[in-house]
Amino acid sequence: MEYIRVTKENLEKEHICCAISNNKDIQVSSKKAWLADRFDEGLVFLKSVERGKCFIEYIPAECAWNPIEAPGYMYINCLWVSGSFKGHGYSSDLLSECIEDSKEKGKKGLCILAASRKKPFLADPKFLKYKGFKACDEADNGIQLWYLPFEEKTEPPVFKECAKHPHINERGYVLYYTNQCPFNAKYVPILEETAQKNGIPFKAVKIESRKDAQNVPTPITTYALFCDGEYVTNEQMNDKKFLKLVGREEKTHGINKRISRLCLEQLSGLDEISSRANRWAHTSFITVEGFWWNI
Repeated sequence: MEYIRVTKENLEKEHICCAISNNKDIQVSSKKAWLADRFDEGLVFLKSVERGKCFIEYIPAECAWNPIEAPGYMYINCLWVSGSFKGHGYSSDLLSECIEDSKEKGKKGLCILAASRKKPFLADPKFLKYKGFKACDEADNGIQLWYLPFEEKTEPPVFKECAKHPHINERGYVLYYTNQCPFNAKYVPILEETAQKNGIPFKAVKIESRKDAQNVPTPITTYALFCDGEYVTNEQMNDKKFLKLVGREEKTHGINKRISRLCLEQLSGLDEISSRANRWAHTSFITVEGFWWNI
């Protein structure tokens, strides 16, 4: 397979793999604008010359749009090989190119987001483990930071404290996102419209700067959906998936409320039993002709 590096000079004429429409498509234009601003920060976008999803995107960790502490590392934004490109070793090719380039630039190693089990839009942990990566930190929502050090005893990267416990103090649905993922330019407005039509409390928070991205309350910044303050998913979705999710969350909340009510009822019953037992324990008794009398 032949690969080509996308740069400022060829950005306009090259497709960007995950969105291969023309430059007038909002998904393509938003992603290319985001890339154009990152090239001077050291971002590399290496892709197959063939049209399709076969590319790797990485950047010095200090410039990554994620809340991580990884000085001297290279952070992989995305490694995506799918469709007819799978099964030919292209993922290994792209990762090898990244490793070689990072070593030439004097980096300590690589880091990337994943989970203990494969999740949508995250790296495959089985592939990472096979390539020598190890999990070095994990947030409460199961998102893990994996790393591949180039030398032994290299200090591993970690999540910032703000990302380790994904939670926000807002009710309803709140979506944090960036233009790093081209799908957001199309589907976030669709979710906003869908939520408005169906009376669903929804707010989209677009992350506009690296500083903001490095201090958000979630390890994932490309797409992080919260419901009533709790993290829900990083999976991009259309209107149908969103409505299905809302229905599932409402059902879960309903079940949780019923469970809470039953628990309170049980506790109330226990309190009554305890109260009776205390009254019984503090009651004096006498016996008259074989009968117990409380006095």
